Amino acid sequence: MAPLPRASTSLRILATLAVAFSLWAAQDLILPILLAAFFALVGNPIIRLLRKLWIPRALAAVALVAGGIAVCVLLGRQLAEPAAEWIQQVPREMRQIGPQLQKVVKPVTDANKAAENIARAAEGDDGREVQVVRTELNDPYKSLVATPRLVASVLAVVLLTLFFMVFGGRLQHAAIALLPDRHQKRLTVEILQSIETEMSRYVLTISVINVLLGLVFAAALHWYCELPLQESLLWGTMATLLNFAPYVGPLIGFLLVLLMGFIAFDYPIPSLTPAAIYLALHTIEGQIVTPLVLGKRMAISPLILILGLMVLGWAWGIIGLLLAVPLLVCVKIVLAKVKGLEGWARLLE
Repeated sequence: MAPLPRASTSLRILATLAVAFSLWAAQDLILPILLAAFFALVGNPIIRLLRKLWIPRALAAVALVAGGIAVCVLLGRQLAEPAAEWIQQVPREMRQIGPQLQKVVKPVTDANKAAENIARAAEGDDGREVQVVRTELNDPYKSLVATPRLVASVLAVVLLTLFFMVFGGRLQHAAIALLPDRHQKRLTVEILQSIETEMSRYVLTISVINVLLGLVFAAALHWYCELPLQESLLWGTMATLLNFAPYVGPLIGFLLVLLMGFIAFDYPIPSLTPAAIYLALHTIEGQIVTPLVLGKRMAISPLILILGLMVLGWAWGIIGLLLAVPLLVCVKIVLAKVKGLEGWARLLE
């Protein structure tokens, strides 16, 4: 049998760009499916534990999804009030901090103006400033259209998560039965079992670590910095969610906590204390706890991780940042199982 012709490099590049554009253009369809698969991977170990207690899979999945929705609703009710207060307070406080920041950056601003004047003089400009008129079109129907789409997306994620938990195994068996070769079936089964087992363990472990990080940070803010309990839970929830995006999430969280400290406290040392606590907890979690629990089995190269965060964050926004690490780990598992692609898996490390 003659070997199949290999595609040229330009054709591969075009195919890659076409796939990337398709993922970006179809994000309204793809993201609910990926989020549902992500939540199903988190819940599968819990469902297996409930199955050992003679609880039917469908009942365990319904109970788990209902419990997750109840926790989100209760947490949202607790965090809605402090979040609204901070949204109203931040612009007012920023106007007060603005003059102080202007004094700090005034030398840099003066130097930039001097450089602009020199450039105008060198180009023979008459010194007249160019005024830029900006127009903004406010669509009154935008919010009316966006709200039903958001509700539909949330309902789609909930239903897909439930269906993945209940019927995911049957769907896998039906898809594997369509493969013609026994070797392909065995390889596909090994890959799917590895993805489900290792990804479930990874996602559940990371979720537990991030939740514990948020709880410890909230407790430190409440007991040591004497913030109200609801505000402490708000910042602890923020730390939990942002920690799913390595490097980028903690950096954003550190800047937000630093801003919160300057707004909530009047003196320098108390203002810097929340950011110092956040940095210390994240350092302990990232350098000691997570490597000790997961080891090097799920290690991803920092460069590959940053590139993945940049690409998926650009394409899918904040959801892309949250899903970047699980997707990279999934790709690494597949590459490690396919013969001839083990080198690419080691490259990701």
